[in-house]
Amino acid sequence: MHTMSGNVKVAGGEEWFDVVNERDEVVGRATRREVHATGLWHRAVHVQVFDARGRVFLQKRSMLKDLSPGLWDSSCSGHLDAGEDYDAAAVRELAEEIGVRVTTAPERWFRIEACEPTGWEFVWVYRLRHDGPITVDPLEIQYGEWVAPAEVSARVATRPEDFCPSFKLIWPRIAELIRPAGYYNVKAR
Repeated sequence: MHTMSGNVKVAGGEEWFDVVNERDEVVGRATRREVHATGLWHRAVHVQVFDARGRVFLQKRSMLKDLSPGLWDSSCSGHLDAGEDYDAAAVRELAEEIGVRVTTAPERWFRIEACEPTGWEFVWVYRLRHDGPITVDPLEIQYGEWVAPAEVSARVATRPEDFCPSFKLIWPRIAELIRPAGYYNVKAR
């Protein structure tokens, strides 16, 4: 693990992430490659985007992705860059992956501790109501679709191999949280 300050990318475009301890406190920085190869704890966000009908937008990850290519995942998700906080990463990932531009971070919903299914990432899960257009980045996302929550649960149960490990950990919690209302209800931005 290296320590550095300043830029989050070095020559050649290598990404740098904050490395954290068991309390999610920054203890250093390392390259994306080093973090993933050695299982260092780091940080990520997942944003669940719901429309007025209560459907959630799911993305099928690009085959170009280094982790979980071609698998279904949250509306958008990504690592925090070195020096970046969770809220800023959520705003950035929404714009980069699905073209949704917001001026403030979506609502923080719940947190997941770093574990093997998350790839040793501490994850904040956010939720957002969005009825506008979605424009996927083809380098990040192969395909996306709006899906009713009950259908998502059925797909995860019958074809778990089609979903990212972190999404399979996150989705049951989401399904439990939205079940009392029967649909997702939040103000549009």
